[in-house]
Amino acid sequence: MSKTIKFEIRLWHPVSRLRLVVAFIFLFSIFAIAGLIIGYLVGNVVDLLIIFVAFAALMNLFSYFFSYKLVMWSYHARIIQENEDPRLFAMVRDVAQNAGIPAPQIAIANLPVPNAFATGRSKKKAYIVFTRTILDGLNERELRGVIGHELGHIKHNDILVVTVAATIASALMIGARIFGFNALFGGRRSGQDLIVMVVLLIAAVGAMMLQLAISRQRELYADEHGARVNNTSEGLISALMKLENWNSRNPMRSGNPATSSLFIVNPLGGSTVKRLFSTHPSTEVRIKKLRELGI
Repeated sequence: MSKTIKFEIRLWHPVSRLRLVVAFIFLFSIFAIAGLIIGYLVGNVVDLLIIFVAFAALMNLFSYFFSYKLVMWSYHARIIQENEDPRLFAMVRDVAQNAGIPAPQIAIANLPVPNAFATGRSKKKAYIVFTRTILDGLNERELRGVIGHELGHIKHNDILVVTVAATIASALMIGARIFGFNALFGGRRSGQDLIVMVVLLIAAVGAMMLQLAISRQRELYADEHGARVNNTSEGLISALMKLENWNSRNPMRSGNPATSSLFIVNPLGGSTVKRLFSTHPSTEVRIKKLRELGI
């Protein structure tokens, strides 16, 4: 049995927490300002503001309680018991003990790409989902690096952070599509609907860009956690190199872009232009940051 490693992630300090709070305030402000502008345009500011804020709150409550179930269902992830893979359970339990958090439940997704992601609504209700191909393709040192990374997401509540950001951006985009449809086929109020659509699109793009910034930052935090909890960065570096190579050559064809931020590497591949809007930092940047840790 290993001893718990005492460490503190340099990036996760009060200033980072403050930035996270500011990011949340900014996300909700985008939603509220969009409601104010649209309320002004239609002549009902208070009601529209209340509706927008209430809608955002309801969507986030739904995401908090049910989004992880939908994600696991969409990728056909099956929760397994310890007797099905004792070695994997032992690794997860050992790294979780080093991280100082409860060992999450383990699930397997039969996807054609080697990858992994964490989901759940809290440290006590968390899951790490592995594809069968990642378990077959990585050695134990590399798997420990991946496990440490995913436990970093669980420990720092990244699942909640990314879900809230994605939910607000998605809600604004849905609203833009609705008013865009009305602008095309809505008759005499089409001009007003077009203005509303533009407002929502601008707000959605702003929320999406902030979502991408948050997601990329959380990936770097999780990488650092994965290295420090194992007291070495080499396993995770090796894993990232293999996973990037496999997933870029054979991207997942049926994946949902809205959930790509959950995976340790982007499973959808993509061109250089698409990578500019990726939820993950480039693998080169991630490896450079890991090597700078000096462990």
